[in-house]
Amino acid sequence: MSQTVNDRRPSSLQGATLPKWSPYAIAGGSVALGLGISAAAGLHSKIQWGLMAAVFFVAASYGIAAKVEGRRQAKDRVATSLVWVAFLLAVIPLVSLIWETVERGVKVLDVYFLTHSMGLVTDTEPGGGIYHAILGTLEQVGIATVISVPIGILTAIYLVEYGRGRLAQAVTFFVDVMTGIPSIVAGLFILSFWIIILDMGYSGFAGAMALTILMLPVIVRSTEEMLKLVPNELREASLALGVPKWRTIMKVVLPTSVGGITTGVMLAVARITGETAPVLLLVWGSTFINTDPFDGPQASLPMYIYQQYANSGGSGAAYDRAWAAALTLIAFVMILNLAARGIARWKAPKTGR
Repeated sequence: MSQTVNDRRPSSLQGATLPKWSPYAIAGGSVALGLGISAAAGLHSKIQWGLMAAVFFVAASYGIAAKVEGRRQAKDRVATSLVWVAFLLAVIPLVSLIWETVERGVKVLDVYFLTHSMGLVTDTEPGGGIYHAILGTLEQVGIATVISVPIGILTAIYLVEYGRGRLAQAVTFFVDVMTGIPSIVAGLFILSFWIIILDMGYSGFAGAMALTILMLPVIVRSTEEMLKLVPNELREASLALGVPKWRTIMKVVLPTSVGGITTGVMLAVARITGETAPVLLLVWGSTFINTDPFDGPQASLPMYIYQQYANSGGSGAAYDRAWAAALTLIAFVMILNLAARGIARWKAPKTGR
């Protein structure tokens, strides 16, 4: 009985702590104080009172925690507060962008808009759709993916499993350089070689080659990191059984890292889907449906958005089409990212208890 009573007594080593709801109360008070100061000073910018509220939140978290819990715990709460402030600073613009795009894009986004092209509809007239742009984007991104994925994965396998000496160092150096190449430079390279020197003309395939240049370093780097995460014990166990190295890579290394590799490929695809500069230089754009990516100009979603905005002439219909196309593009990239996460979780190695 005495033992039970002693267990119920508060420990003398435990100091005072703030209640769990205190961060929410501090945040609410900081927002109210920021709004009050903004109203008194005549500030109309939401960014100004938001930043003031963030500063008040961090300062109040430290001051109240230092008074009640001590300076050591106050420093921990300040670090946590800074993390939350940084998170909100990153999320709020993203949410605002998505909200603005959805609000403006749903005006004309319907089945007709997705299944018709601009055809004979001028940019200043209502009507038309993005079917030709969706078709061009799918073909250009698909061709770039088919070209870049095998080359990128094989390059990463060479760097991790076979690469030694100066050749591997040179390949790694050029991959790092390609990672920082602007998209306009890739477009200019293909323009000078494919269209000016070889005189092959504007086409979706020309744009796909420029997109391939942008995809390759992303795939190589992501695949390289995933292959490095495979434990060497798995390789050694396979080699100890007399399995050739190439078969070990095919049957052990790649299946173990396939989830991460797929995620990297999907992210690379999402990276190039919204590129406009190479398409503007090489594909040139078209208002009609062109199903042949190897012959003639072809449309794409980024190019369609640019054309509708640039050639609108103040027309509200063109602006609505541009926002609807932007919403479609965001939805496409979001689907790719969700698919990458699903595949990564599905193909992740199963762990035991």
